[in-house]
Amino acid sequence: MPINEVLVVQDLAIVMLVALGMTLLFRAIHQPLLIGYIVAGMIIGPYTPPTSLVSYPDVLNALAELGIVFLLFAIGLEYPLARLRSIGRKALVIALAESLATFAAGFAVGRAFGFPLYDSLFLALAISVTSTVILSSVLQDLGVILAPETSLILGITVIEDVITVTILGILQSTASTGHLSLELIAFSLAAVVIFIAGVLTIGSRTIPPLIDRAQRAHVHEIFLLAILGVAFSLAIISSLIGISVATGAFLAGVLVAESGSQAAAHEVMAPLKEMFGAIFFVSMGALMNISLLPQYLVPIAGFIAVAFGAKLTSTYLAARQQRVPPADARRAAITVSASGGELSIVVAKGGTDVGAVGAFVLPFIGALTIVTTLVAPYLVRYAWRRPAAPAAPPP
Repeated sequence: MPINEVLVVQDLAIVMLVALGMTLLFRAIHQPLLIGYIVAGMIIGPYTPPTSLVSYPDVLNALAELGIVFLLFAIGLEYPLARLRSIGRKALVIALAESLATFAAGFAVGRAFGFPLYDSLFLALAISVTSTVILSSVLQDLGVILAPETSLILGITVIEDVITVTILGILQSTASTGHLSLELIAFSLAAVVIFIAGVLTIGSRTIPPLIDRAQRAHVHEIFLLAILGVAFSLAIISSLIGISVATGAFLAGVLVAESGSQAAAHEVMAPLKEMFGAIFFVSMGALMNISLLPQYLVPIAGFIAVAFGAKLTSTYLAARQQRVPPADARRAAITVSASGGELSIVVAKGGTDVGAVGAFVLPFIGALTIVTTLVAPYLVRYAWRRPAAPAAPPP
């Protein structure tokens, strides 16, 4: 059936107006806008009675793909290679221990509930995420963003983001075969690692000078097109070789952040990231069949409990193993234990795109994200009310 262009524009108008209404409401009640966008999508979506307010959900799904590129590019833009190299060994060890422990625990609980293999894998990856955006915002509000403990916590979440994007690429790559084997996992891991290493090695020598040259032209359109060209080129290359577009977009952001034009790129991309990010989350809310959720209330509660317990325990134990003082280790563990966020929804979309997961997974992860995003600010505030222990004297 041919697409009616007027109805497409009408759909976009509805998305923007409902998203605006939710933005005003959620700002008024001091709740994360991410939840407002998802709720907006649920209001206008085809699964909310009496009828869908949008005519072409598939068009919104296509626009959501653009949202992923802009969202992951913006996240990568925060992590130039110098910042990634500066992350201490403590943060790296703690993040690896926490992410892998939560992923393993989530997979085990998924299988215990009888979920299929890939459903369990994507659910496990979704709960292993901690929202850097939400944590940064709350820590900024508390006035502790420059505290020494904050550097460790944000370092952990940075490594988490990299781990999540990498595992997502591996899962999407292996999902095309419909089964897992050690050989296939090793091949997919090698492909992802080689792609990342190649992009960062070759790209770090070519992309930053290109971006700086475009910025020195002092023509807004040239600079914008250069940035978008890098973002979409790496996204499509990663997709063509069987890796998530999120991986390519994230690496594109890292490369642009390596240039001397990082601040200018932030300024140029901010409106596009906000607009397409909103469309992405609204689209995900619209595609969530919430009528499936009542039969999954117990598994949802189980996953939330497992995510909190695994993150709290593994972070604290790993921090203590790295000789972080007990009070600081507790603070980091409680802060990081708030899972969920924007990358969780990206993971859900990734599993849906390759047909690896059931219809329930997207609303399931949406419910997990809403609950954990609501709880996160309270956990962080509680953690920072606890007095930190003084640093141990040097031996």
